[in-house]
Amino acid sequence: MLRKKLWRTFLLYKAQFLSMILMIAIGIGIFVGFNMEWVSIEENTGSFFEETGFADYRLISEEGFSGEEQEKIRDSAGIDAAARYAVFDVDVAGFGDDALSLSVTEDASVSGFLVLAGEAYDDESDDGIWLSDRYAAANDIAVGDTLTLDYQRLRFSGEVKGLVKAGEHLICVRDETQLMPDYDTFGFAYISPAFYERAAGVPFYPQIHIRSALTKNQITDLADDVLGRTVMVLTKDEVLSYAEAKGEAKEGKAMGSILPVLFLLIAVLTMVTTMHRLTAKEKPQIGTMKALGLKDRRITRHYTSYAFLIGLLGVGAGLGLGYYIAWYIMHPEGSMGTYLDMPDWTLRLPLFCVVILAAAEIALTLIGYGSVRRMLAGNAADALRPYAPKKMKPLRAEKTKLWRRLGFGARWNLRDVSRHKSRTLMSLFGVVGCTMIIIAALGMSDTMDAFLDLYYDKATLYDTRINLADDADGAASEAIAGSYGGDTSAAVSARLEDKAVSLEIYDTPGNLVRFPDEDDHFQPLGDDGAYVCLRLSRAFDLSPGDTFTLRPYGGDDVYTLKVAGLIRSVSENIVITPAYAEKLGLSYDIHSVYTALAKEEIRDDSAIASVQSKQTIIDSFDTFIDIMNVMVYILIAAAVVLGVVVLYNLGVMSYTERYREMATLKVVGFKDKKIGRLLIGQNMWISFLGLVLGIPLGVYVLGVLLDALAGEYEMKLAVTAQTCFLTAGLIVGMSLLVSVLVARKNRKIDMVEALKAGE
Repeated sequence: MLRKKLWRTFLLYKAQFLSMILMIAIGIGIFVGFNMEWVSIEENTGSFFEETGFADYRLISEEGFSGEEQEKIRDSAGIDAAARYAVFDVDVAGFGDDALSLSVTEDASVSGFLVLAGEAYDDESDDGIWLSDRYAAANDIAVGDTLTLDYQRLRFSGEVKGLVKAGEHLICVRDETQLMPDYDTFGFAYISPAFYERAAGVPFYPQIHIRSALTKNQITDLADDVLGRTVMVLTKDEVLSYAEAKGEAKEGKAMGSILPVLFLLIAVLTMVTTMHRLTAKEKPQIGTMKALGLKDRRITRHYTSYAFLIGLLGVGAGLGLGYYIAWYIMHPEGSMGTYLDMPDWTLRLPLFCVVILAAAEIALTLIGYGSVRRMLAGNAADALRPYAPKKMKPLRAEKTKLWRRLGFGARWNLRDVSRHKSRTLMSLFGVVGCTMIIIAALGMSDTMDAFLDLYYDKATLYDTRINLADDADGAASEAIAGSYGGDTSAAVSARLEDKAVSLEIYDTPGNLVRFPDEDDHFQPLGDDGAYVCLRLSRAFDLSPGDTFTLRPYGGDDVYTLKVAGLIRSVSENIVITPAYAEKLGLSYDIHSVYTALAKEEIRDDSAIASVQSKQTIIDSFDTFIDIMNVMVYILIAAAVVLGVVVLYNLGVMSYTERYREMATLKVVGFKDKKIGRLLIGQNMWISFLGLVLGIPLGVYVLGVLLDALAGEYEMKLAVTAQTCFLTAGLIVGMSLLVSVLVARKNRKIDMVEALKAGE
């Protein structure tokens, strides 16, 4: 009997049941999907780094390392493996402006690669090239093809022996200015030490890669003792591929612990109110079952099974939705596949998600249990009486003059809000939550637009960047800078306490490179101090007027610099002028020249290593924006759907609770349109209040997300008026749509049935 009643009740309240299942599915799906994404990144990249022997430390010296020095490092206590390593950018002849990051490792188990197709790696091959499979696919290159590579004044050719993926090049970009990989024009490749020696004549290895469990300080001390000189020591956390992969996981974790939790919380809290109202409406049925002799325990099991089934279906659908969201983001052709180049894209469901899914099912079941227990209180006669809202005392506001000036609708809605506080609060919470999510999602786009406008429309006014060859002397560099009328920069690697930083010397007579400060004004460079990026200033508590010391790598010199100002930067750097460098006695070589000329106007020169247009850098942001937009669209779509479901569900509850009141209004002559306006008015009040609370809370959440997701770019939070108006339009439109749908129900009110129901 109760089994048949179970399905009849499901059909009777199908709108409420489906809405609860949908709410739970959306909450669970967003939560599971976003958390699966970051866990999958963390575990897949971790396995990939281990398979390719990703180095824990890198010793770097412009003087290079000898084989004897490498052996001393390798044979030291605490060192698991060590290999000399070289990497340099080469042009690909016959492929336009294409370039490759060409790597050589003396031990393939340290900073090596995985061969996906072709021949196995041979460290004795004197003409073999093991090429990135992504670059090969983008440029129609196959195993067996011959590539000709140019490096400064060297030209050498080799055969593509295999297609590979490498942990060192998990994120394959030209430099820190290119945000996203572009395999159409840039890839990576490995050659053997034998090929390197044949091509270069005298192999030069500026790095030693180390696998070790020692700390950075221990490695630094060991290198100083063994080598007898100071060299730069970088941990894997300071290497782009590892740091960005770890950062993606960290960002996903932050995303998965903020907005998805909000989705889940909205769904669960709405379930509490909805289940209570459903069991309240079923109160006469409960009384009938008690009168027929059914035990409270059996009735409780029956009604608890509704919540159990709703939870089971919602959690199951949510799990499927979560897998789809994670797959949509995390597959080779998806948004994350354009950024990370790894072989394994297995989706991994974290254990804590399983625990939370089980906890959610238990919580939802307990919600149903608690709701029915309240209705079982008393004897059968008590239970047979229809549920009646608690009696309310007159509001204090009713004694004021303002109350008498209010219209009937306003007074009626205020009394209803006071009587049904929980339903009103749930509606308000739903609107506030949806507003927060939409503001935070759209604010990400606003912030990125502001970032691109600041850095690449206003701060970088050059059209072309000329990267000079390593062996270009000062005269040649000055000649190129003079002939193209460009600004110049140089970089010196140095140590600030225990951190590796870049000390950059900019000469900007053409004002083609500018430096924004904290307030997004452009800071003119003076000759009386250094300009420190915001991240370093916060990390080392530096303010204008303070002093700090730098120790350039490769020597024992120590320089004391004064902080002249703070700047925003896309890298962790310190900027000074040539005049201040001269005061310090710091020597340097110009590395780059910035010009207002087009790339095609730059002539070939032996002193030029490569030429990069600013547009190439800007284009790399398109893919990044596409990835971000996927997240934005998912969040906005989920927020709107969840908002509609929540408001509709609570609106139907409101209609049910006020059924007799509306019947009374119809009896005394109120038209359906007038009653509909009363219902719509209350929802509009809640929507406007939700907007007032939700917009500032959404801006706050956006700030938290920016600190977690994009702290390395020193972005400044931006939320435009357009975003606020669009959010308000979505929320008001959503609320109005739901209100109209609910208000139309008053046409079906049976006045006689409604007024006699309480007898």
